[in-house]
Amino acid sequence: MLLRRDQTDRDRLAFAFADQVAADLGAAMATRGAASLAVSGGSTPAKFFSALAAHDEIDWKRVVVTLVDERWVDEGSGRSNAALVRAHLLQGPAAAARFVPLYSGGEMPAADRIAETNRRLSVLPETLDVVVLGMGNDGHTASFFPGGDTLETALSDPGPALALAAPGAGEPRVTLTLPRLLMAVSLYVHIEGAEKLATLERALGDGSIADMPIRAVLRQTETPVTVYWCP
Repeated sequence: MLLRRDQTDRDRLAFAFADQVAADLGAAMATRGAASLAVSGGSTPAKFFSALAAHDEIDWKRVVVTLVDERWVDEGSGRSNAALVRAHLLQGPAAAARFVPLYSGGEMPAADRIAETNRRLSVLPETLDVVVLGMGNDGHTASFFPGGDTLETALSDPGPALALAAPGAGEPRVTLTLPRLLMAVSLYVHIEGAEKLATLERALGDGSIADMPIRAVLRQTETPVTVYWCP
């Protein structure tokens, strides 16, 4: 694992991280003529999204964007990760990108709704070019929550996506599975603040994956992980 700290300025971190992801997307397009990006929601990535959206050298019409995970709510909800992406990333030049949301309607992520989500995800390549994960102070990443009812499956199933509910998750969730995420060409964890750094340090110590599922990402040896962090 590589930890990259950008001084003490969250704006600088957002721009530095956006520059790196833009370079990754450009490399993917140079190789195969298209690029794919899966991002996380929450409060941390808004500045990064805005900085990435301003990269007009990217041929955004050849980029497909999706989410790492989503609350099972429509985009009218203030809790919607898709709404966050549309408000901060799919703006300016990046508005030309194709967006594939994970919420596919209905009150609950029933089997038929997850099947529809997975059908929509079939437009993405199996190997995503860039995956950006976040991390909660409970040690969750994506929607791999401690106590999740399908956590074991989410960490082992090829997916691409499945439903998960957990005490700390609030709404029912839909998440890309760990095997699908680990197929990424470039895999990042984006966190901010001293509390998140302390959580990361705990996750790097001894303990079970079930207690802090981010450990499943940090302990695997399949795909290098780069952490972007600032206080």
